Amino acid sequence: MRETAEPETRPGPAPRRIADLEALRALVGAEVGVSGWLLITQDRIDTFADATRDHQWIHVDPARAAEGPYGATVAHGYLTLSLLPSFAAEIWTPAFGGARLNYGLERVRFPSPVPVGSRIRDRVAVESVEDVANGVRVALRHTVEIEGGARPACVATQITLITMPPAAG
Repeated sequence: MRETAEPETRPGPAPRRIADLEALRALVGAEVGVSGWLLITQDRIDTFADATRDHQWIHVDPARAAEGPYGATVAHGYLTLSLLPSFAAEIWTPAFGGARLNYGLERVRFPSPVPVGSRIRDRVAVESVEDVANGVRVALRHTVEIEGGARPACVATQITLITMPPAAG
C-alpha cells in the first residue's frame, strides 16, 4: 500500500450555502463559485492508474513521458473528471433536500492535458434545475482550469439529483 500525504492545496472560500430550491433556481445561468487549487502529483496519477488499471506510459512513466508530446507525464482525463464531485462539494452545498446523487454527465471534453505538477481548480455554474418525481435534477457546468493555462483541462455538465422528502399529505 502506498503512503501518501495530502497534496498542497489552497482552499477556496467556505462552500456557498444554497438556502432553498428557489435560491437554487435563481442561480440558473450564474456562476456558483470557484474551488481552491489542487496540485496534481505523480502519486495521485499513479494511484488513479492503479485503481483504473490504466497504466499507459504517458501517465505513469516519467522517463518515457519526458520524451513524449508534453515533456512530462499527464493526468488521465478521467482523473480530472473524477474530481468534479469533490470540487462541487467544496464550492456549494444545498441546505435543503436529502441526498445529493450523481445522475450523469453530458458534453464532456478535455481541451488541454494536465501535466504532473500542475494546479487545477474548478468553476461551477448552474445550467438548469428540473423538477422530477423524487426531487430536482440540477445541471452544473464545470470548467476545470489549469493555473497559468490558456485552455481548460475539462469542461463538462454534471447532472446531480437532489432528493426531496415526500410531501406531507
